Amino acid sequence: MTATKSDIAKAAEVLRAGGLVALPTETVYGLGANAEDPAAVARIFAVKGRPPSHPLIVHLGSADHLDDWVEAVPAAARLLAKHFWPGPLTLVLRRGPRVPMEVTGGLETVAVRVPDHPVARALLTEFGGGAAAPSANRFGSVSPTTADHVRAELGDAVDFVLDGGPCEVGVESTIVDATGEVPAILRPGGVTREDIEAVLGHAVEVHGSSAVRVPGQHPSHYAPRARVVLVGPERVVAEAERARERGHRVGVLLPVSCAAPAGAHAVVPVPDALPVYARGLYGYLRELDEQGCDLIVASLPAEEGLGLAIANRLRRAAGPRSER
Repeated sequence: MTATKSDIAKAAEVLRAGGLVALPTETVYGLGANAEDPAAVARIFAVKGRPPSHPLIVHLGSADHLDDWVEAVPAAARLLAKHFWPGPLTLVLRRGPRVPMEVTGGLETVAVRVPDHPVARALLTEFGGGAAAPSANRFGSVSPTTADHVRAELGDAVDFVLDGGPCEVGVESTIVDATGEVPAILRPGGVTREDIEAVLGHAVEVHGSSAVRVPGQHPSHYAPRARVVLVGPERVVAEAERARERGHRVGVLLPVSCAAPAGAHAVVPVPDALPVYARGLYGYLRELDEQGCDLIVASLPAEEGLGLAIANRLRRAAGPRSER
Protein backbone atom coordinates (compact mmCIF):
# COMPACT_ATOMS: atom_id res chain seq x y z
CA MET A 1 0.00 0.00 0.00
CA THR A 2 1.19 3.54 -0.79
CA ALA A 3 0.14 6.45 1.39
CA THR A 4 -2.61 8.68 -0.03
CA LYS A 5 -2.93 12.47 0.16
CA SER A 6 -5.39 12.07 3.01
CA ASP A 7 -2.92 9.80 4.83
CA ILE A 8 -0.23 12.46 4.45
CA ALA A 9 -2.56 15.19 5.68
CA LYS A 10 -3.49 13.08 8.71
CA ALA A 11 0.16 12.34 9.47
CA ALA A 12 0.97 16.06 9.36
CA GLU A 13 -1.80 16.72 11.86
CA VAL A 14 -0.41 14.02 14.14
CA LEU A 15 3.00 15.72 14.05
CA ARG A 16 1.45 19.12 14.83
CA ALA A 17 -0.38 17.59 17.79
CA GLY A 18 2.83 16.19 19.28
CA GLY A 19 2.35 12.63 18.05
CA LEU A 20 4.69 10.09 16.48
CA VAL A 21 4.56 9.16 12.79
CA ALA A 22 6.45 6.33 11.14
CA LEU A 23 7.51 7.67 7.78
CA PRO A 24 9.15 5.96 4.81
CA THR A 25 12.47 7.20 3.48
CA GLU A 26 14.72 5.83 0.79
CA THR A 27 17.00 4.39 3.51
CA VAL A 28 14.84 2.93 6.32
CA TYR A 29 11.56 3.86 8.00
CA GLY A 30 11.91 6.67 10.53
CA LEU A 31 10.04 7.37 13.77
CA GLY A 32 9.22 11.03 13.35
CA ALA A 33 8.17 13.80 15.72
CA ASN A 34 8.01 17.57 15.46
CA ALA A 35 11.67 18.52 15.86
CA GLU A 36 10.69 21.75 17.65
CA ASP A 37 8.56 20.02 20.28
CA PRO A 38 10.76 18.72 23.14
CA ALA A 39 7.92 16.65 24.63
CA ALA A 40 7.27 14.92 21.31
CA VAL A 41 10.98 14.29 20.84
CA ALA A 42 11.12 12.78 24.32
CA ARG A 43 8.45 10.28 23.26
CA ILE A 44 10.77 9.02 20.50
CA PHE A 45 13.41 8.13 23.09
CA ALA A 46 10.83 6.48 25.35
CA VAL A 47 9.26 4.37 22.59
CA LYS A 48 12.61 3.23 21.21
CA GLY A 49 14.29 2.74 24.59
CA ARG A 50 17.03 4.99 23.20
CA PRO A 51 19.46 6.79 25.52
CA PRO A 52 18.69 10.54 25.49
CA SER A 53 22.35 11.30 24.86
CA HIS A 54 22.08 9.80 21.35
CA PRO A 55 21.33 12.58 18.84
CA LEU A 56 18.55 12.40 16.27
CA ILE A 57 18.55 13.42 12.60
CA VAL A 58 16.28 16.30 11.58
CA HIS A 59 14.60 15.61 8.25
CA LEU A 60 13.76 18.61 6.07
CA GLY A 61 11.50 18.88 3.05
CA SER A 62 14.01 20.88 1.01
CA ALA A 63 17.62 22.04 1.06
CA ASP A 64 16.19 25.57 0.94
CA HIS A 65 15.33 25.20 4.66
CA LEU A 66 18.86 24.30 5.77
CA ASP A 67 19.80 27.78 7.00
CA ASP A 68 16.68 27.87 9.19
CA TRP A 69 18.08 25.03 11.31
CA VAL A 70 21.85 25.50 11.49
CA GLU A 71 24.18 28.27 12.56
CA ALA A 72 26.59 28.24 9.63
CA VAL A 73 27.07 26.15 6.49
CA PRO A 74 30.65 25.76 5.22
CA ALA A 75 31.22 25.74 1.46
CA ALA A 76 31.99 22.01 1.44
CA ALA A 77 28.68 21.24 3.15
CA ARG A 78 26.75 23.32 0.59
CA LEU A 79 28.53 21.49 -2.20
CA LEU A 80 27.60 18.11 -0.76
CA ALA A 81 24.00 19.19 -0.21
CA LYS A 82 23.79 20.44 -3.80
CA HIS A 83 24.98 17.11 -5.18
CA PHE A 84 23.30 14.62 -2.84
CA TRP A 85 20.06 16.19 -1.57
CA PRO A 86 17.47 14.88 -1.65
CA GLY A 87 19.24 11.65 -0.85
CA PRO A 88 20.85 9.40 1.77
CA LEU A 89 23.39 11.93 3.07
CA THR A 90 23.26 13.51 6.55
CA LEU A 91 25.34 16.59 7.36
CA VAL A 92 26.44 17.41 10.90
CA LEU A 93 26.57 21.20 11.36
CA ARG A 94 26.40 23.78 14.13
CA ARG A 95 23.00 23.83 15.80
CA GLY A 96 20.78 26.84 15.16
CA PRO A 97 18.49 28.28 17.87
CA ARG A 98 15.48 26.53 16.32
CA VAL A 99 16.82 23.10 17.34
CA PRO A 100 16.05 21.95 20.91
CA MET A 101 18.86 20.34 22.86
CA GLU A 102 16.64 17.25 23.26
CA VAL A 103 17.20 16.58 19.54
CA THR A 104 20.98 16.90 19.70
CA GLY A 105 21.64 14.85 22.81
CA GLY A 106 22.97 17.96 24.50
CA LEU A 107 25.45 18.77 21.73
CA GLU A 108 25.91 22.06 19.91
CA THR A 109 25.77 20.22 16.60
CA VAL A 110 22.75 18.91 14.71
CA ALA A 111 22.43 16.24 12.01
CA VAL A 112 20.20 17.20 9.07
CA ARG A 113 19.16 15.69 5.78
CA VAL A 114 16.57 15.87 2.99
CA PRO A 115 15.13 12.40 2.31
CA ASP A 116 14.64 11.17 -1.25
CA HIS A 117 11.22 9.60 -0.88
CA PRO A 118 8.07 11.17 -2.32
CA VAL A 119 5.91 10.30 0.69
CA ALA A 120 8.42 11.65 3.22
CA ARG A 121 8.91 14.88 1.30
CA ALA A 122 5.17 15.32 0.81
CA LEU A 123 4.68 14.89 4.56
CA LEU A 124 7.42 17.38 5.42
CA THR A 125 5.99 19.89 2.96
CA GLU A 126 2.48 19.46 4.33
CA PHE A 127 3.74 19.67 7.91
CA GLY A 128 5.81 22.74 7.17
CA GLY A 129 8.61 21.95 9.63
CA GLY A 130 11.35 19.51 10.44
CA ALA A 131 10.87 15.97 11.70
CA ALA A 132 13.35 14.46 14.15
CA ALA A 133 13.42 10.83 13.09
CA PRO A 134 15.67 7.93 14.04
CA SER A 135 14.87 4.48 12.66
CA ALA A 136 11.42 3.21 13.68
CA ASN A 137 12.54 0.25 15.80
CA ARG A 138 13.69 -0.59 19.31
CA PHE A 139 17.11 0.82 20.08
CA GLY A 140 19.92 -1.40 18.81
CA SER A 141 17.74 -3.81 16.83
CA VAL A 142 17.40 -4.34 13.08
CA SER A 143 16.16 -1.25 11.24
CA PRO A 144 12.77 -1.48 9.48
CA THR A 145 12.57 -1.29 5.69
CA THR A 146 8.80 -1.86 5.36
CA ALA A 147 5.76 -0.52 7.16
CA ASP A 148 4.98 -4.04 8.36
CA HIS A 149 8.36 -4.16 10.13
CA VAL A 150 7.39 -1.00 12.03
CA ARG A 151 3.98 -2.32 13.01
CA ALA A 152 5.42 -5.65 14.14
CA GLU A 153 8.04 -4.05 16.35
CA LEU A 154 6.43 -0.89 17.71
CA GLY A 155 2.71 -1.61 17.39
CA ASP A 156 0.39 0.92 19.01
CA ALA A 157 3.29 2.99 20.35
CA VAL A 158 3.27 4.78 16.98
CA ASP A 159 0.32 7.11 16.44
CA PHE A 160 0.30 6.79 12.66
CA VAL A 161 2.21 4.69 10.11
CA LEU A 162 2.66 6.04 6.58
CA ASP A 163 3.19 3.16 4.18
CA GLY A 164 5.49 4.12 1.33
CA GLY A 165 6.42 0.61 0.26
CA PRO A 166 9.82 -1.07 0.69
CA CYS A 167 12.81 1.22 1.14
CA GLU A 168 14.92 1.54 -1.98
CA VAL A 169 18.40 1.92 -0.44
CA GLY A 170 17.92 -0.28 2.63
CA VAL A 171 20.75 1.02 4.85
CA GLU A 172 20.84 4.31 6.69
CA SER A 173 22.24 7.57 5.36
CA THR A 174 25.92 8.41 5.25
CA ILE A 175 26.73 10.85 8.06
CA VAL A 176 29.37 13.49 7.31
CA ASP A 177 30.83 15.79 9.94
CA ALA A 178 30.89 19.13 8.09
CA THR A 179 31.64 21.33 11.10
CA GLY A 180 35.35 21.62 10.35
CA GLU A 181 37.42 22.63 7.36
CA VAL A 182 37.80 19.05 6.15
CA PRO A 183 34.62 16.89 6.11
CA ALA A 184 34.85 13.36 7.49
CA ILE A 185 32.52 10.38 7.32
CA LEU A 186 31.22 9.36 10.75
CA ARG A 187 28.89 6.61 9.48
CA PRO A 188 29.07 5.04 6.00
CA GLY A 189 25.72 4.68 4.30
CA GLY A 190 23.73 5.14 1.13
CA VAL A 191 26.08 7.72 -0.43
CA THR A 192 29.46 6.10 -1.00
CA ARG A 193 32.82 7.39 0.12
CA GLU A 194 33.93 7.35 -3.49
CA ASP A 195 31.03 9.58 -4.59
CA ILE A 196 31.76 12.09 -1.81
CA GLU A 197 35.45 12.18 -2.71
CA ALA A 198 34.60 12.76 -6.36
CA VAL A 199 32.49 15.80 -5.46
CA LEU A 200 34.97 17.28 -2.97
CA GLY A 201 38.02 16.53 -5.08
CA HIS A 202 40.05 15.00 -2.26
CA ALA A 203 40.25 11.96 -0.01
CA VAL A 204 37.80 11.71 2.89
CA GLU A 205 38.53 9.89 6.12
CA VAL A 206 36.08 7.43 7.70
CA HIS A 207 36.10 7.68 11.49
CA GLY A 208 35.06 4.64 13.54
CA SER A 209 34.46 6.96 16.48
CA SER A 210 34.57 10.70 16.99
CA ALA A 211 34.07 13.47 19.52
CA VAL A 212 30.83 14.30 17.70
CA ARG A 213 28.17 11.77 18.72
CA VAL A 214 25.96 10.62 15.84
CA PRO A 215 23.47 7.79 15.28
CA GLY A 216 24.78 4.29 14.65
CA GLN A 217 28.05 4.45 16.62
CA HIS A 218 26.99 2.23 19.52
CA PRO A 219 29.08 -1.00 19.73
CA SER A 220 25.95 -3.14 19.23
CA HIS A 221 23.50 -1.82 16.69
CA TYR A 222 21.32 -3.03 13.80
CA ALA A 223 21.29 -6.39 15.56
CA PRO A 224 18.87 -9.31 15.14
CA ARG A 225 17.88 -11.47 18.10
CA ALA A 226 20.28 -14.16 16.88
CA ARG A 227 23.95 -13.67 17.66
CA VAL A 228 25.99 -12.72 14.59
CA VAL A 229 29.44 -14.25 13.95
CA LEU A 230 31.66 -12.80 11.23
CA VAL A 231 34.33 -14.86 9.49
CA GLY A 232 36.19 -14.72 6.19
CA PRO A 233 34.18 -15.80 3.12
CA GLU A 234 36.25 -18.98 2.83
CA ARG A 235 35.32 -19.95 6.42
CA VAL A 236 31.54 -19.37 6.34
CA VAL A 237 30.60 -22.97 5.58
CA ALA A 238 33.02 -24.54 8.08
CA GLU A 239 31.99 -22.11 10.84
CA ALA A 240 28.31 -22.81 10.21
CA GLU A 241 28.87 -26.56 10.38
CA ARG A 242 30.87 -26.24 13.62
CA ALA A 243 28.12 -24.12 15.16
CA ARG A 244 25.51 -26.71 14.19
CA GLU A 245 27.61 -29.42 15.85
CA ARG A 246 27.60 -27.31 19.04
CA GLY A 247 23.81 -27.37 19.00
CA HIS A 248 22.99 -24.01 17.40
CA ARG A 249 20.15 -23.39 15.00
CA VAL A 250 22.38 -21.77 12.41
CA GLY A 251 21.40 -19.18 9.84
CA VAL A 252 23.85 -18.36 7.08
CA LEU A 253 24.30 -15.31 4.86
CA LEU A 254 25.93 -17.35 2.14
CA PRO A 255 28.38 -15.86 -0.40
CA VAL A 256 27.53 -16.87 -3.97
CA SER A 257 30.86 -18.70 -4.29
CA CYS A 258 29.97 -21.15 -1.49
CA ALA A 259 27.87 -24.31 -1.44
CA ALA A 260 25.28 -24.44 1.35
CA PRO A 261 26.65 -25.93 4.59
CA ALA A 262 25.28 -29.27 5.70
CA GLY A 263 22.64 -29.04 8.38
CA ALA A 264 22.17 -25.26 8.36
CA HIS A 265 18.77 -24.34 9.75
CA ALA A 266 18.27 -21.54 7.22
CA VAL A 267 20.32 -20.12 4.35
CA VAL A 268 20.01 -16.74 2.64
CA PRO A 269 22.13 -16.35 -0.52
CA VAL A 270 23.94 -13.00 -0.63
CA PRO A 271 23.41 -11.12 -3.92
CA ASP A 272 26.43 -10.23 -6.05
CA ALA A 273 25.26 -6.66 -6.63
CA LEU A 274 25.98 -4.47 -3.61
CA PRO A 275 22.90 -2.22 -4.05
CA VAL A 276 20.71 -5.33 -4.01
CA TYR A 277 22.53 -6.67 -0.95
CA ALA A 278 22.15 -3.36 0.89
CA ARG A 279 18.46 -3.17 0.02
CA GLY A 280 17.85 -6.64 1.37
CA LEU A 281 20.28 -6.81 4.31
CA TYR A 282 17.91 -5.98 7.17
CA GLY A 283 15.20 -8.14 5.65
CA TYR A 284 17.62 -11.09 5.54
CA LEU A 285 18.48 -10.66 9.23
CA ARG A 286 14.80 -10.46 10.14
CA GLU A 287 14.07 -13.55 8.04
CA LEU A 288 16.70 -15.59 9.87
CA ASP A 289 15.27 -14.44 13.21
CA GLU A 290 11.77 -15.40 12.10
CA GLN A 291 13.00 -18.86 11.12
CA GLY A 292 14.20 -19.44 14.67
CA CYS A 293 17.95 -19.16 14.20
CA ASP A 294 19.94 -18.41 17.34
CA LEU A 295 23.25 -17.79 15.53
CA ILE A 296 23.95 -16.20 12.13
CA VAL A 297 27.24 -16.76 10.29
CA ALA A 298 28.20 -14.12 7.75
CA SER A 299 31.21 -12.60 6.02
CA LEU A 300 32.02 -9.02 5.14
CA PRO A 301 31.89 -7.79 1.54
CA ALA A 302 34.78 -5.88 0.02
CA GLU A 303 34.66 -2.46 1.67
CA GLU A 304 34.25 -0.45 -1.51
CA GLY A 305 31.17 1.45 -2.63
CA LEU A 306 28.11 0.29 -0.69
CA GLY A 307 30.20 -2.60 0.66
CA LEU A 308 31.62 -0.17 3.24
CA ALA A 309 28.13 0.51 4.65
CA ILE A 310 27.12 -3.17 4.58
CA ALA A 311 30.31 -4.17 6.41
CA ASN A 312 29.70 -1.42 9.00
CA ARG A 313 26.18 -2.71 9.70
CA LEU A 314 27.32 -6.32 10.00
CA ARG A 315 30.13 -5.38 12.40
CA ARG A 316 27.67 -3.47 14.61
CA ALA A 317 25.20 -6.36 14.43
CA ALA A 318 27.96 -8.64 15.69
CA GLY A 319 28.94 -6.22 18.47
CA PRO A 320 28.88 -7.05 22.19
CA ARG A 321 25.26 -7.18 23.33
CA SER A 322 26.11 -6.46 26.98
CA GLU A 323 26.99 -2.87 26.01
CA ARG A 324 23.59 -2.03 24.56
